[in-house]
Order: sequence, then C-alpha cells, then structure tokens
Amino acid sequence: MSSAPSTAYLVEITANAVADLESVYGSIDAENSQAATRWFNRLEEVIFSLDRLPSRGVRTPEDPNLRQLLYGNKPHVYRIIYEIDGAGHRVLILHIRHGARSAFQSQDIRPPTA
Repeated sequence: MSSAPSTAYLVEITANAVADLESVYGSIDAENSQAATRWFNRLEEVIFSLDRLPSRGVRTPEDPNLRQLLYGNKPHVYRIIYEIDGAGHRVLILHIRHGARSAFQSQDIRPPTA
C-alpha cells in the first residue's frame, strides 16, 4: 500500500527577493565565473526546493511567523527568508540576505498588504 504523494507548495518570489537575487548575482560576479554561476544556480534550486517540506526551515529570531534556510559556507552564508501560507498552499520568499547583515525589522521585510 502506498501513501498518496503530498501536494507541492507554490513558491512565489517577491519583488524584494528578486532584487536581492540580482544583487547577489552581481556581487559574486556570476556573469564571469563558472563556479559563481554554479553556486548561484544551486541557491535558486534550494529556494525552489521549498515546494516540498517548507517547514524544514527554522523560525527567524526577528519574527516567529517567518522561517529561514541558510545557504553557503562562511563567510558567504545567505539567509533565505520566507513565509508559509498553509491555507493557500504556497511559500512566499521575502528576502535573500547575507548572513553578516544586521537583523531586520518585521515591518521592513513583509510586502505591504492590500
């Protein structure tokens, strides 16, 4: 007897997170380095892997309603900060921040609600 497959979550990336990704891409010079391009592509894979088991990330210290996954090795660790919408069955990627950056304020990281 097999169990039914779990339904995947939809991973949505906010405009802020897209801007963060573009900034990371430029800062690691992925345009001119195959190793940096591979690293960046793996970062994107990790982000989209949240479609399965999104609750595996730990809660952020700044806001217990948000979660984070860490990606990279010191000193180049990035925090993928996201929110799970269980009712909508989606994961909302809010920011990708360098681990050395100071903590955020919850009101600064969440997209405005309509």
